[in-house]
Amino acid sequence: MKSNQLPVNEYAQYYSGYIQVLDNVDLIEELEICLHDFIRFVQNIPMDKFDYRYAEGKWTIKDIIQHLIDAERVFSYRALRISRNDKTPLPGFEENLYVDNANANKRKLQELLTEMAVVRQSTLALFKSFSEEQLKRIGLASDNAVSVRAIGFIIIGHQKHHQKIFQERYL
Repeated sequence: MKSNQLPVNEYAQYYSGYIQVLDNVDLIEELEICLHDFIRFVQNIPMDKFDYRYAEGKWTIKDIIQHLIDAERVFSYRALRISRNDKTPLPGFEENLYVDNANANKRKLQELLTEMAVVRQSTLALFKSFSEEQLKRIGLASDNAVSVRAIGFIIIGHQKHHQKIFQERYL
């Protein structure tokens, strides 16, 4: 499925910015490609930038990489539950608490990138296992309707959103 084919009623308005910037990408292909693009991009960032905060209280690049890892795990779990036709409403998560308790800045960059790649491989295996019917299933997460396939595009758009922030505010 391509991102421009995703009906807007399959995700919350909050996520429209993530999905609408995707340039007619295929879900499975882009999950794979954008990880490699991101890792290559991050590896070209000067080492002195990884602990930089552009303003007080803002996250470092390492914090954001850990945030992407944590968010992808949460999103994938939501996709799994919804794909299995679990109708239980899924709660949101407090991203600032996750960042505050992740110790990302004490980790080596390569450890973070390796973890991100492993998580993405797991996400890819999960999304490749879904049937067309499962991809179209809609559940409730953070008090909003969302389809399994929308979650996949949200993962991609979320990563691209933060990469753009790196370019605009950190470099």
